[in-house]
Amino acid sequence: MIAAATVSLFVVMMLFCGLLRTLIQRRRTGDSGNRRTLSPRGSLEWMALTVTDIGYLTVGVAGPLAYWLGLPPVSALHHHLVQLLGVVLAIIGIVAAFAAQMSMGASWRIGVDDDERTGLVTTGAFRIVRNPIFTAVLVAFLGLTLMVPNLIAVTGWFCALVGIETQVRRVEEPHLLRLHGEPYAHYVATVGRFLPRLGRLRTRDDVSTDRL
Repeated sequence: MIAAATVSLFVVMMLFCGLLRTLIQRRRTGDSGNRRTLSPRGSLEWMALTVTDIGYLTVGVAGPLAYWLGLPPVSALHHHLVQLLGVVLAIIGIVAAFAAQMSMGASWRIGVDDDERTGLVTTGAFRIVRNPIFTAVLVAFLGLTLMVPNLIAVTGWFCALVGIETQVRRVEEPHLLRLHGEPYAHYVATVGRFLPRLGRLRTRDDVSTDRL
């Protein structure tokens, strides 16, 4: 039952935050907003996005399947209240991720195009953290992990975290600094990366040299 619910929530998230958001973007702008195909195979962005996708699939599919086949949960997380918390976090994360995506309007993108200039969004949830979509996604997948808290799901969540961290720190932040210059440098100095006040960068060099 809980494994089926986990997969169902994962599918809902993919439909809303992937398919539906892309269709809305195409209808409003004539463009899907997807720039993933521009990343050469083997590039840093390609690897970051691939690792993230593997993490997503591990949490949303492999973890529940292993749970259904009898893989025992991590003992410290083996409690029905933990699973209930997971359901709550998954739903909150899905709703928050879609809302943050929508708040980007025409600037919403999947991946980076070095030749494209988009507006710098700093309003709404972006006033609190610089990457509210990724924050909400990580919360959602943490919820899915807690629903079927075995080693496969936990490993998948950390895999997604590493992919997202790499994409944000090593691809998107340097790109946005090149694109927006001082306004972005001021933004990263005052707003946290994934959590309020955490991950702020004080200088332009911090953006281009920050590491995991």
